Amino acid sequence: MKKREIKYDVETLLRKLKEKYEAMGQDLSGYLDGLLYSDYLTYWDYIHLDTLLSLQSPRTAFPDERIFILYHQVTELYFRMILNEMEQAVFSDPIDASIFKKRLRRINRYFSHLIDSFDVMLDGMDQEQFLAFRMALLPASGFQSGQYRMIEIYATDFINLTDHASREQMDKNAPVADVYQYLYWKSGATELATGKKTLTLRQFEEKYRKQFIELGDKVKEKNLLRKFLMHYDDCKEIASELKNFDLKANVNWPLQHLKSAARYLHRDPSAIKASGGTNWQKYLPPRNQRIVFFPQLWTDADLSNWGKRFKEELSSHHD
Repeated sequence: MKKREIKYDVETLLRKLKEKYEAMGQDLSGYLDGLLYSDYLTYWDYIHLDTLLSLQSPRTAFPDERIFILYHQVTELYFRMILNEMEQAVFSDPIDASIFKKRLRRINRYFSHLIDSFDVMLDGMDQEQFLAFRMALLPASGFQSGQYRMIEIYATDFINLTDHASREQMDKNAPVADVYQYLYWKSGATELATGKKTLTLRQFEEKYRKQFIELGDKVKEKNLLRKFLMHYDDCKEIASELKNFDLKANVNWPLQHLKSAARYLHRDPSAIKASGGTNWQKYLPPRNQRIVFFPQLWTDADLSNWGKRFKEELSSHHD
């Protein structure tokens, strides 16, 4: 069906504008006066292009560090677009199934773009430059992306984000604040020798711990998993989109990071410092973490073999 075109004459537009501003207790004539003197909007002003291009501040003289910064900034903007869809899907109630599915498709499209774009990290920087400038950035790490943790929280129950080894023994009805201490990503920023929290993790938790727990409480009954189980569990198309999301976020996206780490760091534990102190060899492989946003949609065999192809793909990459 074609969208109906709505056309107004000038008098009708003025009447509607007057009604709009009167409802706000404002005088339309004042706003019209402002239009006479306001400048035309430009593309570069609208997106703050000059500001955007000034936000890269390399810490070294290595040219490829700028690529490193730009790519991570682009990634965070994609995360913001994903969160925009998740917020509308979670907090709009009720939400039509077709709209819910549309938002999931957008999320998956954005994740596909991120996964495809990761070649920038794989082939877009000189290895020697990377290893040199990366040491100047410690203890900062992409591990400290608060937005990505928010994506996880919007997607599923806190219990599904805990270390799989202890997940089965945990109380699934425990308060979010109690479950928080067992979140899987904490093991990714602990010292290999002592098991102590790295500065990377301590900084991250100091900034975001309260925010993560508050968000977890806020969406506890309305995250994407809860929405599906309450309203759309009989919709195969929505289930398919959620499974697609699961694979992109919890298998394909970590796979790209593991490939990058293996390429630049040679999978050598002594080079772990160049990753910002993250224990990436334990943290990145999906087969180790087995994080699944929507476990109800997968078979027992799927869950027990989660990320199994990861090792095969990585070996193929090196071959």
